[in-house]
Amino acid sequence: MRIGIDARIILNPQKGEAIGAGHYTYQLIRHLLEIDKKNEYVLFFDFKVREKDVRKFTRENTTIRFYPFSDYKKYLPGAYNEILTAATLRKEKLDVLHSTSPMSRIPLSYRGKTVVTFHDMAIYKIPDCFSRAGRAKKKVSYSLMANKADKIIAVSDSIKKDVEEIFKSGSKTEVIYSGLDRRFFENPERGSERVLGKFGIKKKYIIFLGTIEPSKNITRLLNAFAIFKKNNIQKKTESGSRKDFDYQLILAGKRGWLAKEYLQIAKDLGLGKDVIFTGYVIGDELVPLLKGAEFFILPSLYEGFGMTVLEAFATGVPTIVSEAGSLKEVAGDASYFINPIDTEGIAEAMEKFSQDGSLRDIFRQKGFEQVKKFDWNKVAKETIEVYNQIVGADKK
Repeated sequence: MRIGIDARIILNPQKGEAIGAGHYTYQLIRHLLEIDKKNEYVLFFDFKVREKDVRKFTRENTTIRFYPFSDYKKYLPGAYNEILTAATLRKEKLDVLHSTSPMSRIPLSYRGKTVVTFHDMAIYKIPDCFSRAGRAKKKVSYSLMANKADKIIAVSDSIKKDVEEIFKSGSKTEVIYSGLDRRFFENPERGSERVLGKFGIKKKYIIFLGTIEPSKNITRLLNAFAIFKKNNIQKKTESGSRKDFDYQLILAGKRGWLAKEYLQIAKDLGLGKDVIFTGYVIGDELVPLLKGAEFFILPSLYEGFGMTVLEAFATGVPTIVSEAGSLKEVAGDASYFINPIDTEGIAEAMEKFSQDGSLRDIFRQKGFEQVKKFDWNKVAKETIEVYNQIVGADKK
């Protein structure tokens, strides 16, 4: 087979879904090229990408192609996609083309076989958590790609259910869980003290990891942490011990829509230096940052997969996780689940984990076992099978 993969999202981390979908694309391509020497691969990038940035993908069975004049997208997005992009794709005579996100649109005029991966359906499930313009743009692209795809890959059963319900897509959706980067199982080279010092972490800490945006339920998380702090100080006062609060809440991740509001909310709640917004955390700092946490918390209103939960599992961090979206499916029995709209319940979970070391140990061990189920080689093999299904059906 001659397989095309739209790889533009890998080297465009400023774009909307790039952290999640970009990571997926990078790992999928990397593992496809490692295990598959039989098929041919054509990887498509924007023309401005430097050759040294894509050299790591060079193999005997791999061709790198650059979309011409991709700056035109800013001025004539429809014409660019339907004329120049479509012409580039047709020239390669692909058996199947894989778009790793519905936001990486395949031209409607392209007639070859296609696969599209869907990572989340949050714009349909929690629409108020997105700007009107962003919601409208995504809905158009999601609908077009769901209808155009010969096969849809959903990263969870939850996503499959939502795709089939919203787009009436029938039986063309396959579930392939994402894998986890092996670096999360390794001991970090960078010392934890240096990383903690960089971010001003001086106490025991609870860590949240993800984009700082409404869908992650940040407002309730901050309010719950304020309740946790108040109760913690009150118990110490009643027992005659010191009144110092010995926890910090670390919100690690890039700033998304409405992120500035959370800085003010933290200030209004009197949390001051108790809450630290790290911004985007680079790769070699992420593992030591996770490993040093007392526990991890993800109170999202919706998750299509929940990769950060797996990252916490692999680094040995016990987890408190929302019961929304796919999180119960992905986490199994390895997380302590919370109702994301119950602020008091979130605070109670923090209190329980902070006081009970044996409880943390139980969930730490369960996390180690659960994360073993998510392997990128398995993802690559199952994805090749989807390609085979499309090409095989075409030849019958």
